[in-house]
Amino acid sequence: MASLRNANPRLKNYFKENYIPQVCEALLCGILVTCPEDPLRYLEGMIMVIIKSGLQNLLWDMCITPSMKPNIRRLSETYLEQLFELDDQLMTPELMIKACSFYTGHLVKTHFCTWRDIAHTNENVVLAEKMNRAVTCYNFRLQKSVFHHWHSYMEDQKEKIKNMLLRIQQIIYCHKLTIILTKWRNTARHKSKKKEDELILKHELQLKKWKNRLILKRAAAEESNFPERSSSEVSLVDETLKCDISLLPERAILQIFFYLSLKDVIICGQVNHAWMLMTQLNSLWNAIDFSSVKNVIPDKYIVSTLQRWRLNVLRLNFRGCLLRPKTFRSVSHCRNLQELNVSDCPTFTDESMRHISEGCPGVLCLNLSNTTITNRTMRLLPRHFHNLQNLSLAYCRRFTDKGLQYLNLGNGCHKLIYLDLSGCTQISVQGFRYISNSCTGIMHLTINDMPTLTDNCVKALVEKCSRITSLVFTGAPHISDCTFRALSACKLRKIRFEGNKRVTDASFKFIDKNYPNLSHIYMADCKGITDSSLRSLSPLKQLTVLNLANCVRIGDMGLKQFLDGPASIKIRELNLSNCVRLSDASVMKLSERCPNLNYLSLRNCEHLTAQGIGYIVNIFSLVSIDLSGTDISNEGLNVLSRHKKLKELSVSECYRITDDGIQVRSLRSSVKELRLKFFFFSFFSNE
Repeated sequence: MASLRNANPRLKNYFKENYIPQVCEALLCGILVTCPEDPLRYLEGMIMVIIKSGLQNLLWDMCITPSMKPNIRRLSETYLEQLFELDDQLMTPELMIKACSFYTGHLVKTHFCTWRDIAHTNENVVLAEKMNRAVTCYNFRLQKSVFHHWHSYMEDQKEKIKNMLLRIQQIIYCHKLTIILTKWRNTARHKSKKKEDELILKHELQLKKWKNRLILKRAAAEESNFPERSSSEVSLVDETLKCDISLLPERAILQIFFYLSLKDVIICGQVNHAWMLMTQLNSLWNAIDFSSVKNVIPDKYIVSTLQRWRLNVLRLNFRGCLLRPKTFRSVSHCRNLQELNVSDCPTFTDESMRHISEGCPGVLCLNLSNTTITNRTMRLLPRHFHNLQNLSLAYCRRFTDKGLQYLNLGNGCHKLIYLDLSGCTQISVQGFRYISNSCTGIMHLTINDMPTLTDNCVKALVEKCSRITSLVFTGAPHISDCTFRALSACKLRKIRFEGNKRVTDASFKFIDKNYPNLSHIYMADCKGITDSSLRSLSPLKQLTVLNLANCVRIGDMGLKQFLDGPASIKIRELNLSNCVRLSDASVMKLSERCPNLNYLSLRNCEHLTAQGIGYIVNIFSLVSIDLSGTDISNEGLNVLSRHKKLKELSVSECYRITDDGIQVRSLRSSVKELRLKFFFFSFFSNE
């Protein structure tokens, strides 16, 4: 069929106005569905039906028998216009596919929406059921949790009430015991006081009776003009014997005998039986000092004494005693020994140490200074002395680094707090490393007279010994500022360096930053210290003792900067001997900034004048002052006499002081309150 796309518009309008495409669509649909035997007659009949019904009422399925009509939705648009190519666009296969796809998608969407509505309805029902079950389960669990917490709370309350009741019972019981003990103590004190009062009254009566008799005898002797001295002495002895100190309380007797040496105690024990019993009190033999009688008492008596009081002896001192090995072996019987001092004993050997270590495992303090011990003794220390806290190996030069390695054997010396290695020049850097590995709890370290000590030794020591608080290095010229850098990990509170020329101001910068709790500083005879060091020390709030004797480079400016800081508030002791650059300005600053200063040394400060002496009077807390070698005169002594608390004054080598100044001073001050030390190299007068 020819296309009408390019046909005359009049023809197209004719087709549309007369419903030609709709008529053809209806007839064609009827033929295709009914498939009549005589199509022409069928078409003729259908045309008559269309004429009767009218073109306006024409439907596409009008020519189909109602029973054969397909159960499909009527298309909203007819395809006859496209079939006859009456539309402006040509129907292509692509457009047909797109139309079918759209129709299919729309159909699927319609069915999916229906299915979704049905499924959503079912889901809502299921979800509602699930929510009901979830709410029920949650309520059950909530009740269970609340009940569990309530049960735990009630159990805790029951336990608390039970403990409270037990505590109340204990308090009541303790209160009853306290009342009983208080009554017993008051009764005992009353009886003891009554007994002491009776004894004191008895002694006073005896003393008064003795004095009266003595006065009567003296009066009788004076009247007869015949002095009976011998009879008076006899009666004095008789009366004195009646005043027996054995009647005093045991504590008073012990206090009296504690002031006596071992030799005097032995002599007192030989007076009579009562005195012998007093010298045999157990507490009197807790500490025995044989060093005071080392040239008098024989070894035999030492052995017998230790054998008798072996259970009471806690402290033994054999310093400098020349004893036999058998005598040292008897020390092993003192099982409760805690402190032992065998320093300067030339006969003390490793074998003696072996016997003592096996018999006295509870030793806490051990002094082996200047003895001949070797590595054998060093091997015994960690094996037997598990609680050793203080150890002195000063000037013991026969042990080596290997002996220090033994300190880590067995339980080791891990409780060691104090260690003295003065004069042990044989120790190398490796030896100090062994000490660091075995004695990590060292707090107080003393190393004097050791010229071989270097910065590397200190670095090796503080690798693991970070608890050191007190450090004493005197006679160690090779120590430098690097040591202070290595000690920055320790919490030092006390340092002492003397005679060192390599310590400079840089060390004090480390002190300011790393040691805020430092309280004692001894830096005597350190020539490298200047005013800058004092400026670094000014922030130390805990500083109480400062010794800068012989530090000749320190002047007024450095001391002023130090005193302007918080360190001046708590300073109690200040030694500035031989600091020749100091003048009256420093003393004036001291009087203004040091309210707690007790001890001051300005020895050989040549620039100190009478005006500076006047400022010293304003240091009200001052107790002792050393002005030796200064320019003080009689007037200065007169000014110092106004100080109320000054107890000790040293003015040796002060050549301007004369006898008149001393006499004036003695008139204004009591000897008990003030002691004057004079060591003159010239005589003031013949008197």
